[in-house]
Amino acid sequence: MRELNNTKIIAVDHGYGNIKTANTVTPTALTAYDSEPVFSGNILEYNGTYYRIGEGRKEFIPDKVADEDYYILTLMAVARELNLAGISEADVHLAAGLPLTWVRRQREDFRNYLLRNEDVQFKFKRKGYRLHFTGCSLYPQGYPAVVNRLNEFKGTNLLADIGNGTMNILYIVDKKPVESRSWTEKIGVNQCMIAARNAVMDNFGVKIEDATIEKVLRLGKADIGRYYLDCIVSAAEKYVADIFATLRRYEYNPDLMRLFITGGGGCLIRNFHPGLCGKEEKGGSGKDGYGEGRITIIDDICATAKGYEYLAYTSLRRKERV
Repeated sequence: MRELNNTKIIAVDHGYGNIKTANTVTPTALTAYDSEPVFSGNILEYNGTYYRIGEGRKEFIPDKVADEDYYILTLMAVARELNLAGISEADVHLAAGLPLTWVRRQREDFRNYLLRNEDVQFKFKRKGYRLHFTGCSLYPQGYPAVVNRLNEFKGTNLLADIGNGTMNILYIVDKKPVESRSWTEKIGVNQCMIAARNAVMDNFGVKIEDATIEKVLRLGKADIGRYYLDCIVSAAEKYVADIFATLRRYEYNPDLMRLFITGGGGCLIRNFHPGLCGKEEKGGSGKDGYGEGRITIIDDICATAKGYEYLAYTSLRRKERV
């Protein structure tokens, strides 16, 4: 969180898997109740409805304004960020984003959605919050995650922002993003989750918990039988191969460019990429689409939110000086 003229600039990365701010991460899920839930937790109370946040999984929807969920999740994210600073009342300027090729079409609708109420009161974890929204800056996903390290982007570079629902692809040449060479593909981590879940069901006739699959994808291992683990790993390896096949369709060549990977999918590349997990000998050429030593994985899951915050702060300061 940054501050300018007593206004808190708070970034919210509205991911399909997690809602991120510069300092917090919360699973993108919520359940509504007419009365206060029995068990405590991340409970947000707004307009007489109680929302349990962070349990379960939200279904992928390409239009984030289609329901109330992302608005409620935004209030929660702002509350968590303010709580870290010991604040419960503030003027807030939001900074957020949308998939690369969707931002032009959806920008105004999403801004109006987030700013639907200028003044908002709610409770989160039984603590009251009063917010006055002063504005909202919107950016394309992916690029903000690397805006503070553009000095590394000499020559031709390909940025792949692999989220839960989508993968955003952007060429950055000599530190400058090339808007005409940007794409959004629905090949997010959730596609790997579905494939792994189905593989276990098809091979063993049992249902496996998503939390177990997530642990394998994040860590490359879990406390389960070897046959189940191998089945999930095989699905993850195929997903990573599909990621690189998609990148090659957009002319990715590891001998001619460097690849930067951000987003939650980075852990899958690290754990199941043949060159990075030790299954491929080092020094391989770009023939198969892998380039050992020319791939950078940005592990900070909050990197995009931090980028939103930086860009919004810089833009607002520039306007102030004019």
